[in-house]
Amino acid sequence: MTDIAATRAGVAGAVSAAPERFVSEAIVPSIETCDTSLMASGGPGLPREFRWRGRPLAIKSLLRMWSDTGPCRNGSGEQYVRKHWFEVISGDDEVMKVYFDRQPRGGAKAPRWWLFSIGGERGTST
Repeated sequence: MTDIAATRAGVAGAVSAAPERFVSEAIVPSIETCDTSLMASGGPGLPREFRWRGRPLAIKSLLRMWSDTGPCRNGSGEQYVRKHWFEVISGDDEVMKVYFDRQPRGGAKAPRWWLFSIGGERGTST
């Protein structure tokens, strides 16, 4: 299965459990592959494909998603979402953690999508 929306409930097939490897590199989304259903609910639309190190990086399925929040930077007591996290299965059947940074350092031109790690077991915390 390659449709992210259709595979949110589970993933068919085995996925290797290689040790988790920290990457922390910017990835470039293929905008035309974004999941618009996530965008309609106010979050970033997880693309089905990125470019990483000049090569395509396919997203086969979404395992889970979560967010990091932080206090308002202007002094109010409100909490704001800082990062949207996605644990995915790549086209090569590897578990990957990617995130979308809502307020990237470096302004509007700074990268917003990041490959955090490759490998590890499904559902392990960051």
